Amino acid sequence: MIEKYKLRWVYLVSALFILLTVGLILLQYYYVALLIPLLLIITLMYIYTLDKLLFLIVFLTPLAINVRDIDFGVGISLPTEPLLFGVLVLFLMRILYKSDYDHRILRHPVTVIIIINLLWIFLTSLTSQIPLVSFKFFISRLWFVIPFYFMGILLFRKIKNIKLFSWVYIIPLLAVIAYTIYNHSKLGFDEEAGHWVMTPFYNDHTAYGAILALFIPIFTGFLFDRTSTRTMRLAAAGVLMILIVALILSFSRAAWISLAASSLIYVIILLRIRFRWVLLAMGVFIGIFFMFKWEILDALEKNKQDSSANFIEHVQSISNISSDASNLERINRWQSAIRMYHEKPLWGWGPGTYQFLYAPFQRTKEKTIISTNFGDMGNAHSEYIGPLAESGLPGMLIMISLVVSFFLTGLRVYRKSESPEVRLLSLITLLALMTYFIHGILNNFLDTDKASIPIWAMIAMLVSLDLYHRNGLQTEEVKEVSPESE
Repeated sequence: MIEKYKLRWVYLVSALFILLTVGLILLQYYYVALLIPLLLIITLMYIYTLDKLLFLIVFLTPLAINVRDIDFGVGISLPTEPLLFGVLVLFLMRILYKSDYDHRILRHPVTVIIIINLLWIFLTSLTSQIPLVSFKFFISRLWFVIPFYFMGILLFRKIKNIKLFSWVYIIPLLAVIAYTIYNHSKLGFDEEAGHWVMTPFYNDHTAYGAILALFIPIFTGFLFDRTSTRTMRLAAAGVLMILIVALILSFSRAAWISLAASSLIYVIILLRIRFRWVLLAMGVFIGIFFMFKWEILDALEKNKQDSSANFIEHVQSISNISSDASNLERINRWQSAIRMYHEKPLWGWGPGTYQFLYAPFQRTKEKTIISTNFGDMGNAHSEYIGPLAESGLPGMLIMISLVVSFFLTGLRVYRKSESPEVRLLSLITLLALMTYFIHGILNNFLDTDKASIPIWAMIAMLVSLDLYHRNGLQTEEVKEVSPESE
């Protein structure tokens, strides 16, 4: 009787769906008629296959379009962010209903710091100068972190999902790269055009370059992954070549620096140089800089090389702080952020508010030809100085703590795991993350889906490897706690 009752409901719903679709077609609402089955499929994915929905969001991310100037210039990325909001709501409802989330995840040091970060963003949103902007920032951080960190850890208990994530992201990214290079070629690969030819998929070449650099260590690792087939390794080699060419053509100096710095970190890890010696070397370097600050600045100011289509000249322009507008504007933003911090050192001005409030903190002598007073030219250009202005000193310290925490986690997995596959995945994921967070000294993109989704997912990969694979957990045990059973 129950099966017959269910069957009747299936027939009824199917008949209604067909009648509705035919009616919309007769009324010439063709787009709505096409949209309904798509919405139905996505609804079913929310109910039955949430892990596949997450991979669908990953696939759509490189192709997503940001719609800006909505309520104080706060934009939304379509279609990814609405889908992420649905995942966020569903996850919170499931936790409230079942309360069976793995407590080992909640006790992990990286998770503790992320929770502290979310709590501090919430508290500083309460004290924000523009609460609407700050709470939108807080909610968007939730819909990035919860699906791809808290749910991602569960998803990545299957090692194959760690590899699958990168392939699912890279396939549409290759389409964006082809689109970008095609547009660029029509303009003779001009350096100026290289700043915007990736629109509307990326807002400028720095965000585009950051993602290209992020995946280069990943596919370099896939090239040497002995657990993969020869076909997959050849495919990884092809992807790697395309990423390198695209990175060069992006003219993103910050991305080039981040990749070089990540390579240096690889050498340090390979030589097993202790972390305390690295910190000591950094301390000595910083000390020497401040001892000879004026001499160093004087030498840098003598560099008059501006950005150029010539690769060597473009590299030389990295240290130009006398005439390069991009470098000078970045310094202007940092100086403004530091002045904002001095005025509100504990709570800051509110998450996400920097771009709307920094204009009065600019000084005329520091402004450049690309400076603005209208809050329409981006943020503080730093993942560390931005939180300093928006969430006070605790905001910056929490971000630094997060980087240190996941770095130590990845290093521990790499050094202690007995599985070559786990060691390789932990190493390349760690190096990929370091490209971004080194780049984060000069730019910040964690408020966008393009960067946030892979970054939080990769942090989740390291934690998942640490909790479930570092000590040789068997595949059969992992299957028992797969996302489908949650």
